[in-house]
Amino acid sequence: MARKATPSKSPTARRNAAPGEHYRLEGTYERLRRALISGPDDGRLDQPLSYWVRPTDRRLPIAFLDRPIRELIEEPLGQLMSTQGVGQKKILGFFDLLRRVIKAESPHTPFGMTTETLTTDPAARRGVGVATADVSEAVWSEWCEAIVRAGFDQHPLGRVAPSLQPLPTVIWNKPLGEYTALSLSEIRSLKTHGEKRVGAILEVFGAVYEAVSTAALHEDLQLDLTARFVPRVSRWVQQHAPRPHRLSWAGVADQVAQPLVEQIEIDRGVSVASLVSQRLGLEGETPSVKAQAERMQVTRARVYQLLEDCAGVLNVRWPEGRWLLEPLAARPGETDPEAMGLIHALRSLFYPV
Repeated sequence: MARKATPSKSPTARRNAAPGEHYRLEGTYERLRRALISGPDDGRLDQPLSYWVRPTDRRLPIAFLDRPIRELIEEPLGQLMSTQGVGQKKILGFFDLLRRVIKAESPHTPFGMTTETLTTDPAARRGVGVATADVSEAVWSEWCEAIVRAGFDQHPLGRVAPSLQPLPTVIWNKPLGEYTALSLSEIRSLKTHGEKRVGAILEVFGAVYEAVSTAALHEDLQLDLTARFVPRVSRWVQQHAPRPHRLSWAGVADQVAQPLVEQIEIDRGVSVASLVSQRLGLEGETPSVKAQAERMQVTRARVYQLLEDCAGVLNVRWPEGRWLLEPLAARPGETDPEAMGLIHALRSLFYPV
């Protein structure tokens, strides 16, 4: 017996919810609309829907993301659901975003956090106490505004990064300002900016935001962000440059070389720091590059490449070191030969001509 063909449902029909479910959606939508309309008029409704999206969100109504929330909630639910590509699941995702807008204390207070928490909890300032993957456009906007306001938008990423290991070398010298002018979605659309690179950038911005937002700024004082070794080593070098006869190998090793090696460990790892320490003779007689390559089980070319990377680290972390170290090497006849040898080794390794 032949079976009757069942007419296929149209895409619109498939998107429509069952009558009971439709009434439930209508009720939810009206409650959310009323809450938003009666809420504070602080600009949150003028933000596009994408402003409240996190990278981990799913079921997003893509067609709505670029539209202001105020414009969206002026439309009846039926009209929204008739949008191509928007069905019941996408509408539920839309509702989740509207709830996020309602619960935020302000357009600049990340969802789920209170103003008090943001003021007192440094972890919250770094990224709302969540992983960088959860940083929303609202959080990103707050970070960027604070960084620009504090005057750090021209600082290179590498100079203010907690560690250079997650950052690709090609963006070490890129100013923060090249990103503050962009939204997160625009950054993610940039060529070569996958999630790993974006995550590394967010870590830097979160750390800088924490520093500038918790600092007690004064109009007559300037805040600076550098690696921890920079002020101490710079002061020591400047104090001893006029008195080269008082330099000793131990003093240069303890006050200059060792802090630089420790920074290399932070930025390039333990094995590279050990390589540098040996090249400077801090662990005894300086081994040959061949011996170091064999110990590390790499080629000599790789050893030279790692040492070049270390020079790149110091050029972004302490670029003024090139000129600060120069006076120490200017009067070799007045300086202890071993101390002078270490100074030349530092300059040759970290600031090659």
